[in-house]
Amino acid sequence: MYGLLEAANTPLGRVLNTLLMVLILLNVTAVIFESVAAVQARYSTWFRVFEAFSIVVFTGEYIGRLWVCVEDPRYASPFRGRLRYARTPMALVDLIAIAPFFLGALIDLDTRIVRAVRLFRVFKLARHSTSMDLLLTVVRNEAATVASSLFIMVIIIILAATGMYLIEKDAQPDAFQSIPQSIWWAAVTLTTVGYGDVVPVTVVGKVFGLVVTVAGVGMVALPAGILASGFSQELTKRRARYELEVRESLSEGAITADQRKELRDKAEDLGLSAEEAKLLLRNEATARTGMLCPHCKKPIR
Repeated sequence: MYGLLEAANTPLGRVLNTLLMVLILLNVTAVIFESVAAVQARYSTWFRVFEAFSIVVFTGEYIGRLWVCVEDPRYASPFRGRLRYARTPMALVDLIAIAPFFLGALIDLDTRIVRAVRLFRVFKLARHSTSMDLLLTVVRNEAATVASSLFIMVIIIILAATGMYLIEKDAQPDAFQSIPQSIWWAAVTLTTVGYGDVVPVTVVGKVFGLVVTVAGVGMVALPAGILASGFSQELTKRRARYELEVRESLSEGAITADQRKELRDKAEDLGLSAEEAKLLLRNEATARTGMLCPHCKKPIR
């Protein structure tokens, strides 16, 4: 069961993970179409049956993962290990995905809230998608840096709102009657959205607005640049980990069929394409061959 749910390196494990991904996507699609009154009225029975089926599957998956997590050395303790696993982000996502159904059976919940929380199931794809796993890894690694840039942006928004309030409060007392109200203008201007519903009318206000707009371009680009750099660094780390796996396999001599399969699985887990994995393997094999004597195949010292 651990191999099916967590390792997923077997054909049956891949099939199971693919079916779970399809079920998650169908759930998200169902939640979206349920918000259409005409569709909900016509297919409400089907939606309820599908939701019940999904709850059974997702609940079984959650219990199964909670049961087999002790096979992982990090959660080896029968009680504390499972408790530690239950607090991991992906386990919490699995729990939140099924919680609305059981809470709705106990207390009266707004259906709109239940529907919105059910959309949370889309985050379950992170376990089955290397792309989402890469994204979450980058966000987690760069969280402190992104938080710092967002903190700076908040400070600039407050300063921009204060400045525009002082400049425009006499000319536009309704639009800029207080600093909190001016924050709306500062936010949409710094994020370069610019709805145009609130604009400066004085010359000084327009000049100040121009400065704020230019500053906003750089501030919005800052988090994007941080995440882009994080993506590049994470991909470099994953390539390095794969190269290390290749070196360990080559150190034992010729790579066997089982080792090739393990390397393919490792490349897939790391989010590397098949062509990229083959190129890294070929380059490492070529480099290692160049360090051996062509006759006796012993290392050249």
